[in-house]
Amino acid sequence: MQVSRRIEGSLPVLLGLAVFVVSAVPFDQTDGMTSPVFVTTAAAAGVAAWWARRSWWPLAVLGAVFYVWLVMWPPLIVASYYAGTTLRGPRGIASYLGGTAVALGAAVVVGDLIGGRREMVTATPANVTLMAMALVGLPFVFGLWTRARRDVLAAARERADRLEREQVLRAEQARAQERARIAREMHDVVAHRVSLMVLHAGALEVRAADEPTARTASMIGGIGREALANLRELLGVLRSNQQPAELSPQPTLADLDRLLDQSRALGISVRRHDHGRPRALGSTVERTAYRVVQEALTNVHKHARDAHTDVHVRFLNDTLQVEILNRGTADGPGAKRSLPDESGAERSLPGAGWGLAGLRERVELLGGSLAAGPRREGGYRVTADIPVRAAA
Repeated sequence: MQVSRRIEGSLPVLLGLAVFVVSAVPFDQTDGMTSPVFVTTAAAAGVAAWWARRSWWPLAVLGAVFYVWLVMWPPLIVASYYAGTTLRGPRGIASYLGGTAVALGAAVVVGDLIGGRREMVTATPANVTLMAMALVGLPFVFGLWTRARRDVLAAARERADRLEREQVLRAEQARAQERARIAREMHDVVAHRVSLMVLHAGALEVRAADEPTARTASMIGGIGREALANLRELLGVLRSNQQPAELSPQPTLADLDRLLDQSRALGISVRRHDHGRPRALGSTVERTAYRVVQEALTNVHKHARDAHTDVHVRFLNDTLQVEILNRGTADGPGAKRSLPDESGAERSLPGAGWGLAGLRERVELLGGSLAAGPRREGGYRVTADIPVRAAA
């Protein structure tokens, strides 16, 4: 790209030099014209040719004068080309062609007065026709063709850009409609069910016969209200393309103890172990670590409620490592865990099976890695290594 721009920028200089060199050759040394005259006029023609991209009228005037005076033809050729590329409308074209006709007619008169070779070149009907075609007609037509080609290419590019913009707009509209549909479905189904859960938890808290049941109901209601708040934020994102930075603060390692307390309130034995010197690592890294622990504990809730769980947070030099270990017999995340319902029959806890896969993608986006699998001594292990540089 830079090379092409440099070449394009040097073309006016090269054109000016070419016009100067060709114009500096005298038409007829016997006419008494000295070489300095041709050099001076050729230099003026070269400068005008160099300036022709910005304004070609000076070159056209010099070309007409120099042709009548010295039969200097290069300036008139270049001016005719630029006139063809820029003139629009019949009035401008007629004005330029009329001016060149006047210049050629004046050259005929001067040729008749001087006589000799000058008369033969500029005053005979055949040569006048040939010079008019070579100096004005062909360059002007070529300029018109160049302008028409540029207009066609510009129109094609504009049409392609417009089609691309329309395609992008249609895709964005389709995405917006799909996001709105998903938001409606989530609001009608998920939000409704969670709201019912919060209401039932509140009723249970009021009617609880003992304090432990009331605390459990209060915790369920709090978790449900938090889920509703997060769901409202998610629905706002789906409906209005809201940026994540506009949402409420996301959980980090500072909220990890509260997450562990919620699991302990459900009767799960969870212990936290910090290794190394705790330090601030950036919201992205800490939020990812929090989500890893959250998903691992969710799997514990569904598949290994009776297993002892240890959460290790290791602050290494360049890495934050989060490890969740189940000590004892525990099924993996792909297993189904059943709980008795009100009638005593067992029912399976629902699970899509995509939690760890989504976490692995999130960790790998930060340049880290996540490993999950059963332990040889029994239980299950989830380990995430998150580079600290991702916090920058």
